[in-house]
Amino acid sequence: MTALQLKPTLGTLHLWGLAVGLVISGEYFGWSYGWGTAGTLGFLVTTLMVAVMYTCFIFSFTELTTAIPNAGGPFAYSLRAFGVTGGMIAGLATLIEFVFAPPAIAMAIGAYLNVQFPSLDPRVAAIGAYFVFMTLNILGVSIAATFELVVTILAVAELLVFMGVVAPGFSFSNFVLGGWAGSDTFSLPAVSGMFAAIPFAIWFFLAIEGAAMAAEEAKDPKRTIPRAYVAGILTLVVLAIGVMIFAGGVGDWRTLSNINDPLPQAMKAVVGGNSNWMHMLVWIGLFGLVASFHGIILGYSRQFFALARAGFLPPSLAKLSRFQTPHRAILAGGVIGIIAILSDGVINLQGMTLTAAMITMSVFGAIVMYIISMLSLFKLRRSEPNLERSFRAPGYPVVPGIALVLAVVCLVAMVWFNLLICAIFICLMAVGALFCKTVRGRNAPVAVTG
Repeated sequence: MTALQLKPTLGTLHLWGLAVGLVISGEYFGWSYGWGTAGTLGFLVTTLMVAVMYTCFIFSFTELTTAIPNAGGPFAYSLRAFGVTGGMIAGLATLIEFVFAPPAIAMAIGAYLNVQFPSLDPRVAAIGAYFVFMTLNILGVSIAATFELVVTILAVAELLVFMGVVAPGFSFSNFVLGGWAGSDTFSLPAVSGMFAAIPFAIWFFLAIEGAAMAAEEAKDPKRTIPRAYVAGILTLVVLAIGVMIFAGGVGDWRTLSNINDPLPQAMKAVVGGNSNWMHMLVWIGLFGLVASFHGIILGYSRQFFALARAGFLPPSLAKLSRFQTPHRAILAGGVIGIIAILSDGVINLQGMTLTAAMITMSVFGAIVMYIISMLSLFKLRRSEPNLERSFRAPGYPVVPGIALVLAVVCLVAMVWFNLLICAIFICLMAVGALFCKTVRGRNAPVAVTG
């Protein structure tokens, strides 16, 4: 193992915890913004479409992850398939996805704590969360992954408890009332709302692919990663559909459509604000947010690390601490996230809350990365037919083709409904590409191996 190679310490259970933990905050908050544009029924349709896309994507993406187990994940696959330009697009898109998601999650952590401590400024809590979990990530991947597994299991259990507690108050008539973008009947505005809600349906599953960035630290990645990914996507689909349906049927779902703590508020409608169940949801619900926040910090740090190691970013970001973790990369993403949190209330993006804007920006990065990853899969099947593939995408080329087509549909819809954030995303990609080219001209790149 070289000085710039990460140590393999993670087994299947740790990787499952990372795959689910990266995402599970999406079941606790963020998705309910989709109700505001699509209604409950419209958003359910959108979510089912996105669930199909993610299921096809993960079964296809796993082939790349096991064939090229590299901390760069999508960056490494696209670099190998399409060279420097492809690698740069994938790497920068992944960075945007993983750097802009944590501020949204941190603000939700602040919102949950504010329920218990009304005098606590959510921004202060959010920044505090960055310091705590950056420190934990720096202390070592084994410690970080074990913590991730524990909080993920608690978060999954709490979602099951939530569904069980609110079930007696569930009414199907509540769920369907005004379910098509505020109307009781399907119409053209309902279709428009369904496409506008795509970013928030993606939030249910966003970042599951981040487990690929731990592939270099996985024991026997050709066996452990497929198991973790398949179990992870099945876990998330079941939880996403269950939470959304139960939350939408306990009262007036409109009251939950533009807030950062929909589950506590949904439970309050059933058991009241002083119930022990309510307090338990708030406290244990924090584990779901913490699991994703903590896991995505691990993900963005590995992407910074891989880009720096390959010569696209300053080599200092590829330095490892005495705990064998990329501490400078962890801190770099944290600085960006804290600046984003401090901008809350200062910058207005199309009337969106900071959380909704950060979610949308993160989703732009994810969708671009999904598209180039699927293109990389098709390209490597042709250009490197003899590449060792211990896991092959089932139903090739149909399954990855479905993932690719649906990802393109999602991207077109997002551009149409989010022109300003799309423009900012393109600017960030352009500035990032210019910076990478400048740095790359000064550093000797390191080849990506599988």
